[in-house]
Amino acid sequence: MDKRILGTGGLEVSALGFGCMGMSQSFGPNPGDRRQMIDLLRTAVDRGVSLFDTAEVYGPYRNEELVGEALAPVRDQVVIATKFGFAFDEQGRQTGLSSDPEHVRRAVDGSLRRLGTDTIDLLYQHRVDPQVPIEEVAGTVKELVDAGKVRYFGLSEAGVRTIRRAHAVHPVAVLQSEYSLFWREPEAEIIPTLQELGIGLVPFSPLGRGFLTGRIDQSTSFGDGDIRANLPRFTAEARQANQAVVDLLTRIADDKGATPARIALAWLLAQQPWIVPIPGTRRLERLEENLGAVQIDLTADDLAAIDAAAAEITVLGDRYPEAMQRMIDR
Repeated sequence: MDKRILGTGGLEVSALGFGCMGMSQSFGPNPGDRRQMIDLLRTAVDRGVSLFDTAEVYGPYRNEELVGEALAPVRDQVVIATKFGFAFDEQGRQTGLSSDPEHVRRAVDGSLRRLGTDTIDLLYQHRVDPQVPIEEVAGTVKELVDAGKVRYFGLSEAGVRTIRRAHAVHPVAVLQSEYSLFWREPEAEIIPTLQELGIGLVPFSPLGRGFLTGRIDQSTSFGDGDIRANLPRFTAEARQANQAVVDLLTRIADDKGATPARIALAWLLAQQPWIVPIPGTRRLERLEENLGAVQIDLTADDLAAIDAAAAEITVLGDRYPEAMQRMIDR
């Protein structure tokens, strides 16, 4: 597996990471076989994956416990990223945003315990809390870095102004944001700012929550617990309109002897050497498919052709319902 550097602090990770959220929530019934998920995560390490992404809110809590158990035998070979930023009630239900300093410290101690580690390699603020100045958040993370509890600081779904303000207090190594051929908004302001400041980008949902794989169409139904059932971009009407993006990827894939998923990931990898997508999966065959993207070489002509064709396509539907969209800092 090729390696990439995120940020100016020298955080080295595999060119593709692994998003672990779907092992505990959001994409239908949770897998019943915990052992199978642990084996899959360890197989990913065997295949060269070194960046694993989780969060306290995934589950909540269960995902960190799963990731911690799975990666304990190979802890020195991997980079574990987790996130704080949500408040919970006594039953563990999410109640809103919270990034006040005391909450951040408690969240980090809880994550360390669940992950079974002494240090969090990469700690993100999961969503920007408008009630807490980002300078205060960055200062708290700096204290945690100085205490040896955290190695690198990241932000998730933060806007340019927030990124700059945080970076002035403590270096931001990574921004996590949705980015793919299905969602290119970061290209306008976010990516140029990251380039200027020397901050890495970790795109989540690099396969458009599965849509860019070509295995979802207008007739697909989403079961209980699948977040896509409530996303405007995944209505039957939107899926029919957005099939044009998949058709584009399929044409390129056929020419390359690949799959649409591999082309979608290879396109992201070709954008910048400091971009590390984190596709997630519960299945070994999908892991193998994703990892094959690293071997695909998209030429300048390929990229130009993809961009020209994509420019003719208007993606239908917002990516989040209004309540979720309000948590995005832009």
